[in-house]
Amino acid sequence: MKRINKFLTILLSSVILFGCDNFEEINTNPDTPVTAPASMMATYLIREIVRKDRYVKESAEDGLLAKLIVWNESANGLQYNNLGRKNFESHLLLINCNDMVAKAPENNKKGYEALALFVKSYALYYTSLDLGDIPYNEAGKGEEGLTKPKYDLQKEVMLAILNDLEEAYKCFAAANETAFDGDIIFNGNRDSWKKTVTAFQLKVLMNLSKKESDSDVNVKSRFANVVQNGSLMTSNADNFQLTYKDQSGMRYPFNDLTSNQTKYAMHSSVLINMLKEYNDYRIFYYAEPSKAKTEAGATEDSFDAYVGIDPSINYGEVSKAHGANLFCSPNFRYTSTTHSEGEPLIRLGYGEQQMILAEACLRGWINGDANNYYKEGIKANMTFTRDVTPNEYAHNRLITNEYIESYLNGDKIQLTGNFETDLKKVISQKYIASFLQYTYEAYYDYRRTGYPELPINASTSMNSTGPDKFPMRYMYSTDEYAYNRENLDEALQRQFNGNDDINEMMWILK
Repeated sequence: MKRINKFLTILLSSVILFGCDNFEEINTNPDTPVTAPASMMATYLIREIVRKDRYVKESAEDGLLAKLIVWNESANGLQYNNLGRKNFESHLLLINCNDMVAKAPENNKKGYEALALFVKSYALYYTSLDLGDIPYNEAGKGEEGLTKPKYDLQKEVMLAILNDLEEAYKCFAAANETAFDGDIIFNGNRDSWKKTVTAFQLKVLMNLSKKESDSDVNVKSRFANVVQNGSLMTSNADNFQLTYKDQSGMRYPFNDLTSNQTKYAMHSSVLINMLKEYNDYRIFYYAEPSKAKTEAGATEDSFDAYVGIDPSINYGEVSKAHGANLFCSPNFRYTSTTHSEGEPLIRLGYGEQQMILAEACLRGWINGDANNYYKEGIKANMTFTRDVTPNEYAHNRLITNEYIESYLNGDKIQLTGNFETDLKKVISQKYIASFLQYTYEAYYDYRRTGYPELPINASTSMNSTGPDKFPMRYMYSTDEYAYNRENLDEALQRQFNGNDDINEMMWILK
């Protein structure tokens, strides 16, 4: 036995001493790729920026914050205005962007460069909207030894994003017709990506509406230039959206096959009352009728059967309403296991673009008829909702072309010529269209415009430093405090006098 052990020891030592140089070669399967090609990295990056969380509750968080949805499982912090911390997870994508471009084939280099610029701009834009100042110019350079990036002013971040989007558009314009491989949205179509970049440019600029007088940002002329020279979306077919499939790992997140939590979701009175005020058939596509109301005699095609819950009331009252079936759950087309592909998730859409153009007309940024853009935006959302919903889920109230026409001609829909009145109508229609769509956009619009008016109840609020206030931002992550404290402290001091609080007003909102 000793001889055998001695032999094994000598053999192991020989491998360690002499075999190290060839170890990776010996243990590498020549038929298995050891690095991801650019196309595979493109697929990953696109999926990361368009997807929602895979679980029901997490996929509804933006709706809870914007008071579109009420939750019955427990007193939810977002519903009661308690925002937590936000990490810099999006910054990790930048390393993959750099790697993708480095591995891109020469014949499609421009397309991959354009995608990398778009992904960086898109991901960091939303991180900045949530927090304020963030690293931008030094972000994603950890492999170069820059592990503690400095924070750029939010103004600098937004200007850099606008510049990067201009460059992305130019790169797509110079790319092949199939700009790159691995595209799960447009199959690499160059012209579709140009429209997506243009729609995103308009969104970024509209979220800078409070900075109209800032000559460095130059919002008005930038916006007009994009409209004049960019490629605008022309229909829902141009939507930048993720389409789900009835396959494991690809199912719609707000569905009973992903978890059993859909039973806790309830429609908010903010949305339900707005739909009722407009006599809007989308209520029948968004919601299931209240069981208590139908048992009392209301029919499923009657507006009387639909009840919303005030998202600001005490959780005990929420739970009581749930137990009494005096609420509307989301339409079964979202949650049914027989319809697990749900509906596509729009990130940048034609209807939204038209609403942004309508608001730009109201603000005098571009010439045109705000009413036309506004009505086209409504029509786009109604037709999208109708087209992705099987008729059996519409509760006998089909959105026909004739109904859309009558809706658009209704007195309550018409713009008036008064800026505040018309802005409220435009943002209200965007709010209606954002149910389980356009993640967090309703929250950003509310912060920026104050519309629609959302209930705030100091007696139930979990906003500890401002119970009578709606939160304006997330706080920075504990990781930044642990690993990049010096740069974070500097950013906090110049923004908020050192106070990392959810009620502080970032630059873009001042």
